[in-house]
Amino acid sequence: METILLVLALSIDAFVASIAYGANKIKIPVKSIIFIDVVCAVFLTFSIFLATALKKVLPSNSTSIISFIILIILGIYYLFESIVKKHLEKKSSTITHVKLKLLNIWLVIDIYIDETRADFDNSKTINLKEALYLAIALSIDSIAIGFGTGIGNINYFTVILLSLMWNIIAIWGGLLLGRKFVEKTNINLSWLSGILLIILAFLKLK
Repeated sequence: METILLVLALSIDAFVASIAYGANKIKIPVKSIIFIDVVCAVFLTFSIFLATALKKVLPSNSTSIISFIILIILGIYYLFESIVKKHLEKKSSTITHVKLKLLNIWLVIDIYIDETRADFDNSKTINLKEALYLAIALSIDSIAIGFGTGIGNINYFTVILLSLMWNIIAIWGGLLLGRKFVEKTNINLSWLSGILLIILAFLKLK
């Protein structure tokens, strides 16, 4: 149950982003989908193993409480994420972007605010370079969620494997849904991630 909730929470952002790409007629080739999936899985794996390593030096009776607190905070954040993104969008429009050599942090923030900005060459196709930026933006959430769950009790191998499988389904399904049924619009399902994470947090206390 916990694993299913976690994987669903992790895949919602990729699903919503893909709907936006499909609605805007932006293609994500198979190689870019697989690349995004692998990069997201690498970030998730890193955060889980970091949490697992930290768990070894913490009192055993404290890990569930810490996991609960982190997941509750993340859940509340996702309930209001659309408000946060609107605020960031206003701020980003008034700030002169400084191009940083390392991963271009401003571009990652822009993509986090609006995932369709990953198509920065306006080719209507996400190449591997653009896929990397998109994957990093999508992984911001998975790092925090992975750490919050990894510090508690979790079957990390199952989570990582299911995440790899489900992310591809989420991206493909989102693209198809966006192309076929959704007109150009902003869809916000971050509140659903928030609810799933809050449920997951309380399951950690059992």
